[in-house]
Amino acid sequence: MTHNKPYDAGKDLDELHAAGCSCCGGFSRRDFIKLTSILAAASALPGGFARAFEADPKRPLRIGYLPITDAAPLLVAHAKGFYQEHGIEAEQPKLFRAWPQLVEAFIAGQIDVIHLLAPTALLMRYGSKFPAKIVAWNHVNGSALTVAPSINQIGDLAGKTVAIPFWFSIHNVILQHLLRQQGLVAVSKPAGTTLSANEVNLVIMPPPDMISALANGSIAGYIVAEPFNAAAENLKAGKILRFTGDVWKSHACCVVFMREADLEQRPEWSQAVVNGIVNAQSWIRDNRQGTAQLLAKESGSNYTPHAQAVLERALSYYDGASYGAQGALQHADWQQSRIDFQPYPFPSYTKQLVQLLKQTHVEGDNGLLATLDPDFVAGDLVDDRFVKVAIAKLGGPKVFGLPDSLSREEVLA
Repeated sequence: MTHNKPYDAGKDLDELHAAGCSCCGGFSRRDFIKLTSILAAASALPGGFARAFEADPKRPLRIGYLPITDAAPLLVAHAKGFYQEHGIEAEQPKLFRAWPQLVEAFIAGQIDVIHLLAPTALLMRYGSKFPAKIVAWNHVNGSALTVAPSINQIGDLAGKTVAIPFWFSIHNVILQHLLRQQGLVAVSKPAGTTLSANEVNLVIMPPPDMISALANGSIAGYIVAEPFNAAAENLKAGKILRFTGDVWKSHACCVVFMREADLEQRPEWSQAVVNGIVNAQSWIRDNRQGTAQLLAKESGSNYTPHAQAVLERALSYYDGASYGAQGALQHADWQQSRIDFQPYPFPSYTKQLVQLLKQTHVEGDNGLLATLDPDFVAGDLVDDRFVKVAIAKLGGPKVFGLPDSLSREEVLA
C-alpha cells in the first residue's frame, strides 16, 4: 500500500486544475442555472422528454461519469469486462467535467447510464419531471468534512465559510445536520458580508478549488466526495473533522440513474446493465488496491486524473486510532469502511433523505421540497427490481454484508 506517499502540493493541484475546474462534481451558480435551463428546454420539446428515447436498441452501452470515486463501479464494470459477461458491449465510458454536461447528454439520449447525487436525482424527477429512476446505489459513505488545522470541532466553524459541491447533495444535508446540532445556522451570503456569531456561510465550489481555497485561508473547510479529502490529507492542506459515514451510517451519495423508458421497454437489457454494476461492487470490496490501480492516472486507462496514492487512501485508509483521536471517527463500533460498495437502495434512506432535505437550506426556490411526501418518494423514485435479481445471482444480500430482509433502520448520529 502506498496511501501515505507524500505529494508535491503545487504539482498535484496544478494537475487537478488542468483536468478542469468543474472536474469531479463541482457546481458553480452558473452550472446550476445551466442545468435547470437544460431540463426546462428538454421538457418543452414536442412530445416532452420522449424525444430523448429515440435510439438504436442494438447500439453499445454508453456510460457517462465524473471522475470521482463515486463512479468506481461503473468504471470497474467496464475495465473488468463485467458488462460483456452479461451479454452487453460497452463503449469506453465518457468522462464529463461537470454535472450539467453529464445531465444534458443523458437527457439527449447520448448516454444511457450515469451516476448522480441522490438529492439531484430527486430534483430531476420531481422538479423537472424527467422520467428516470434510481436503480441501485453506487456506493455508501465516501465523503468527509475537511477543515483547516485550526478547526477542532464543529462549533469552531461559527462565523466562517464552508464550501459544498451543490445545494442538492448529501454533503449539504449532512453538514447542515451537524451545524443544527451545535446551534449554528447555515446561510448563503455574498463574500465580505458580516456574519452573525451563530452563522456559517455556505458557498458552492468545484472540488479542485476547495483544496487551494482551504490552503490559502479563504474558506475554513469543505465537505465533498473522495478523493478530495484524501488529497488534502496527502497535500497537508487540511485535516478531516468528520467522516459523513460516521454521521449517517452507510448513507448513499451517488446513485445509478437510468431512463424509465429503458427500464420498461428493455427490461432484459436493463437487468444486464445492473448485473454488471453489482458484480463490480462485489469485486471492488475485495480488491481495493486493484481498484485504485485500475482508475489511477498512472494506469494509462484515462478513467480519472487522480494519482494511485490518493485513490488508495480514499478507498482503504480508515485508521481508527488516529481518526478517533482527532474526532473524525466517533462511531468505530459501526464497523464501517471509509467508502464501501453495496448496491441495494434502502427505502428507509430515501424517506430520511426527503425529511432532512425539508430542514436543509438550499439557495433559490425550494418550494418543491415542501410538497414531497417521503413515503411516496421512497416508492416512486427508486426501482429496485433489477438490483434484487442481481444481488441474488451473486449469492444474496450476505455477499454485501446486508440483512436477508433488505430492510434497515436509519442511524443518524
